[in-house]
Amino acid sequence: MSKHFRPWKIDEAQLLPPSVQDYVPGDHLSRFIVAVVRESLDLSEIEASYASVLGQPPFHPALMTALLLNGYVSGIYSSRRIAKACTERADFMMIVAGDVPDFRTISDFRKRHLQALARLFVQVLKLCAAAGLAKLGHVAFDGTKIKANASKHKAMSYARMKKREIELQAEVDRWLAAAEAADAEEDKLYGSRRGDEMPKWIADKEKRLAKLRAAKAELEAEAKAAAEEETRRRAEAEAKRIAEGRKKNGVAPKPPSEEPDGKAQRNFTDPESRILKSKEGFIQGYNAQAAVDGKAQVIVAHTLTQSTSDQDQLTVLVDAIEANLGTRPKEASADAGYCSEANLGALADRGVAGYIATGRAKHAADAKRGAGGPLTQAMRRKLKQAGWRSRYRLRKQIVEPVFGQIKQARGFRQFLLRGIEKVRAEWALICTAHNLTKLASAA
Repeated sequence: MSKHFRPWKIDEAQLLPPSVQDYVPGDHLSRFIVAVVRESLDLSEIEASYASVLGQPPFHPALMTALLLNGYVSGIYSSRRIAKACTERADFMMIVAGDVPDFRTISDFRKRHLQALARLFVQVLKLCAAAGLAKLGHVAFDGTKIKANASKHKAMSYARMKKREIELQAEVDRWLAAAEAADAEEDKLYGSRRGDEMPKWIADKEKRLAKLRAAKAELEAEAKAAAEEETRRRAEAEAKRIAEGRKKNGVAPKPPSEEPDGKAQRNFTDPESRILKSKEGFIQGYNAQAAVDGKAQVIVAHTLTQSTSDQDQLTVLVDAIEANLGTRPKEASADAGYCSEANLGALADRGVAGYIATGRAKHAADAKRGAGGPLTQAMRRKLKQAGWRSRYRLRKQIVEPVFGQIKQARGFRQFLLRGIEKVRAEWALICTAHNLTKLASAA
């Protein structure tokens, strides 16, 4: 006896036209995003930018915002891939209601309203706080290195810039000298044409030379500013020593050099990105920072820097938490990259109980003894006395899984945009998408 199968009705027309939402389950994340965008987010800043009544009606800002957010929570970031998903995936098709925007439209919307989209982070964060997902009992801080939209092989050191500048200038000068010497002969060859038209290769070299000189000037300006700051710092330290009546110890240091270090580099694709050391080796990228609440791993503050060091970002994040939610966390934990006398003092001044590793070690309390100032030594004793019960143990289980969810589960390992301001806004969108997933799981 042959087996009977369920009929395959692929060619059968439906009696009643279905709604675009019928193909998406009621508990799907895309439905939640649409509801949040339509009912809870204030998009007046974006809507106000559409003043003209000329031309074709644009796509509704709520549709475009929901489409982008659904792409970010789904691990789809490219405008081309989002546009393709609108023709292939039911959740994207539901959001656009079958009216698929071109990838250029998606890209232009993101570029035009990037800063306004980044500011949606605070609105979503406040929704998380209202849902009880951000208690600020314990907040953990950490940073992760993310690749820039640039190759590290497109960077050049200051020493190489000086050498290459001379080489390029010599090549351009040789051609110009040869062109000037051959004017008469070229007039015979080219007739009515001038005969001194610049070939493409020399134009490219002049363009590269101009770009190289601009990058070289930026490095020199940074080095000069750093030298001036170091000179000012030394003068203040010397004035303080004289006021306190202390003797001068050791040999006076050499004055800071205003010339950049020969190994200082500048990238020509994204000049504001930097060579950073990461677990995968050296990358051309940015240092993305996040403060994560211990209640439900909601990101309560974020920032992004060019520096490989995390140290200067602790107070920035603590103050950002207060700006976002109106209050400070009760406790804060961070790894040794954030430890300094200034940071420990800043936490104490703000009434935040800090748990910060004082050095790199398998266990925070086992860090090298005797190093650091009085606040650092007091923190080391605090972690040592608490042992395995120390609140510092919460850091790894709070903040590190968040970076795993962003980079591994949602596949965000490289920024699409270039320039630190645009990349900061892109990181804000990533953090917003993360918080939306947390809010959806609690809904």
